[in-house]
Amino acid sequence: MVRHNIQAIRVYQYGGPEQLKLEQIPCPEPQANEVLVRVHATGVLPADWKFRQGFFQAMIPTSLPYIPGSAFAGVVEEVGPGVTTLQPGQAVFGRSNNGAYAEYTTASIETLALKPEGLSFDEAASISGGATTAWIGLFDNGALQPGQRVLIHAAAGGVGSFAVQFARLKGAQVIGTTSTANLDFVRSLGAKTVIDYTTISFEQVVHDVDLVLDTIGGDTLQRSMNVVKRGGTLVSLLEPPSQEAAQARGIRAMKAAAALPFPSSSLLQTIAGLIDQGHVKVAIARTFPLHEARLAHELSQTGHGRGRIILHIAS
Repeated sequence: MVRHNIQAIRVYQYGGPEQLKLEQIPCPEPQANEVLVRVHATGVLPADWKFRQGFFQAMIPTSLPYIPGSAFAGVVEEVGPGVTTLQPGQAVFGRSNNGAYAEYTTASIETLALKPEGLSFDEAASISGGATTAWIGLFDNGALQPGQRVLIHAAAGGVGSFAVQFARLKGAQVIGTTSTANLDFVRSLGAKTVIDYTTISFEQVVHDVDLVLDTIGGDTLQRSMNVVKRGGTLVSLLEPPSQEAAQARGIRAMKAAAALPFPSSSLLQTIAGLIDQGHVKVAIARTFPLHEARLAHELSQTGHGRGRIILHIAS
């Protein structure tokens, strides 16, 4: 393949959305067990803007400048040495650790899956980091079982909207918190009880649940300790819960191990199949072109949305 320049967003120093710079850079080259993918859509995850602000410097050392983003969908352009399971022209989705806010990216074949024909690229880009985080939090970390009661915070968001549907499919009784504008939406996803957090504290309604999936942290995380029954579980996606408080209440509390390593091809394929078969709906909050990545980050930082924000890069 003849190498050419591509458009990509790069960050030269940690800070606000203004640090997202659109540039021309050389097209990357796939290494062993990698493929080069022409990116059609990239998911804008909360972790993307937190990384840009420098929150994860100690945990994930990164050389500056870097290309943000990891969750994406696109078409294989070229395969690297040793790759036999994928070939040029195949539509794929998953994660890249080389940055996905770009026209092309490289990714390990171990973190990719084939995109079903029934899924759009935008929908497929929402799976990793949204649906996979919800799945791992509920089932791998939370061990949710049929018939149990689960409280899902921010139930209309990019993770919460998937979590409500997965829990419903499992046969759990779902309780969701959301804002006034999204009450009907969360009910449509399968939540039996929906709480408007702008008008009532969830503790006034919720008691003795088997599992809490907290996507907010802070005060919400601390208050959630009080609604889990003895022997139940609290899973936080953002920060480690107080073990002292958990022990005092006789519950299990943990920070979800959903970010790293990236989800397997098998899990990606399982979730894509549920969407393709119509069992799970994908909610896209809004799409932006690559050059409006700053606006996408600003919207994500508000913390109020329905579904996933997507950078739509190629048609």
